[in-house]
Amino acid sequence: MSAAVSPSAPLLVVHGLLGSGSYYEPQAYLPGLDVRTPDLLGYGANRSVDVGIDLHRQAEEVARVLREEVGEPAWLLGHSVGGAVMMLAAEQAPELVRGLISVEGNFTLKDAFWCSRIAPMPDADWAAEYGAMEDDPAAWLERIGIEASDLRVAWARDILANQPCSTIQAMARSVLEVTGAPAYLEGVRRVLGSGVPLYLLGGELSASGWDIPEWVLALAAQSLVQPKARHMMMLEDPAAFCGLVGDIVRRHG
Repeated sequence: MSAAVSPSAPLLVVHGLLGSGSYYEPQAYLPGLDVRTPDLLGYGANRSVDVGIDLHRQAEEVARVLREEVGEPAWLLGHSVGGAVMMLAAEQAPELVRGLISVEGNFTLKDAFWCSRIAPMPDADWAAEYGAMEDDPAAWLERIGIEASDLRVAWARDILANQPCSTIQAMARSVLEVTGAPAYLEGVRRVLGSGVPLYLLGGELSASGWDIPEWVLALAAQSLVQPKARHMMMLEDPAAFCGLVGDIVRRHG
């Protein structure tokens, strides 16, 4: 486990298209750090919410959690689609953000390959495909290149059961609409122009497909790679993942 970090540096984990951010128990790997893993709207404890399932509303929810539940500026970590939600939240409430960690977060439509396939599918077709994933989480892991150990299969089952297929499709459609518009990267530029530190974290086996604009790379504090990992790096090796995250937060402690 990582060395303890200052309790004065809260970390809020924004999960991706599939939640949650808590299944691998990041708090156990980050002793001394106040780790928050809220469910976005339509996910987990909020899965009954069936309106406002879009990136802007999710960013408002993250800002609400920061303001009402965390109560002080925090580090935001956004994985995949959660990286886009994180950026939108940082633009909405910059006073609540201490730093940003983008874990293969969406910057352009090239990052939205899965969303691009899901979004236009007929609802019934997507429901059938997702139901098959839920029925065989081991096969899903194998398809995305992850060895299906017993623990990973249990985690995958929890991940897939965390949200209805309708939430995923609504979010996929919003990803295309929001990140495909020029206003999204303009907002990212404003956030990074404010001086907030940004760290980029990718998996060694997947980061080459991450479409990061050159100007984002130039403004980032550092780019890091988790060895032998793919896009779901926290599922593959949570200790290594949390070690990298803890090092980032400690550096600014």
